[in-house]
Amino acid sequence: MNNDILEFKCIGMDNGGKFPIEHTGRGQDVSPEFVIKNLSPDAKTLAVTLEDLSHPIKNFTHWIIWNIPAADRIERKIPAGKTVPKLRNACQGIGYGMHRYAGPKPPTGKKHTYRFTIYSLDCEMDLSVNSMKWSFLRKAGKHIIQKGSIVGEFSYESSS
Repeated sequence: MNNDILEFKCIGMDNGGKFPIEHTGRGQDVSPEFVIKNLSPDAKTLAVTLEDLSHPIKNFTHWIIWNIPAADRIERKIPAGKTVPKLRNACQGIGYGMHRYAGPKPPTGKKHTYRFTIYSLDCEMDLSVNSMKWSFLRKAGKHIIQKGSIVGEFSYESSS
């Protein structure tokens, strides 16, 4: 890894800000759009993880997707499935026990902090769609050329 920080924006959420309800398990639970500012010309694919930094299981994975074609934008509302045909068969591994985006959904009345990380890689990863984040990171290791993260918080108060 060449220590380049990948700069990106999550549309609708500032770094350190609050998650928009539509991107949470209390709303429509759809993945947000990302706009990447300084993608390396050497990048072939992108990967995204979403982790709950407040969960009792350290850095609990809500979402892992890899082999997204390198571009300056990742669309919102990526559909569920082991592969995503409209993203050249990008792979969604197991996060939150599923092959899909699973947004924040902390217990009612609790505030949790979540982290999106985007990786740019110099290749496509040949990895089982039943892989988890740790398997992806181990195999991707020397192929990661950029990495960047943003964090957001979410809490839900019951209306009853």
